[in-house]
Amino acid sequence: MAQVIIALGSNLNDPHRQLITAKEFLEALSEAGVLSSSVYKSEPVGPSEDDFLNAVIKIDTDLSPSQLFNELKKQEKKQGRPSRYPKWTSRTIDLDIIAYDDLVLETDNLIIPHAEYKNRLFVLLPLKEVLPDWKDKQNAQTIEEMIENAPQIRIEKTKLAW
Repeated sequence: MAQVIIALGSNLNDPHRQLITAKEFLEALSEAGVLSSSVYKSEPVGPSEDDFLNAVIKIDTDLSPSQLFNELKKQEKKQGRPSRYPKWTSRTIDLDIIAYDDLVLETDNLIIPHAEYKNRLFVLLPLKEVLPDWKDKQNAQTIEEMIENAPQIRIEKTKLAW
């Protein structure tokens, strides 16, 4: 069974509800209980004008990386995200595989660990909550080191329950 880190983000169509729906999906998909971060509010990266709500969830799964990726894409579509969209724009839900055990993988449509997670405080801060001893599998950087080196953005932990 693989331990998988999923990053969630939304800024359209009731973002809080979108995260709750995605969490329920991930809980049903996981073979064991999930660990979830608080919900964070962050400024958008790119052309979107609306702030995002973000979180991280750890699941355990017997699905292969490609099977899991396909299930995440189906859920995004179910929650109203188009299959083709401009990069860094507003979205109903974004479900990204950040890590899958210690796997390093690069295919045409899937890169694990996620190529940009080290540059995203909206992934790193929730990840630190869920797994405070996290280290990058490729360069052994600690979560603290990655947070220090990540581009600074406006981000805050919310009191939203989920």
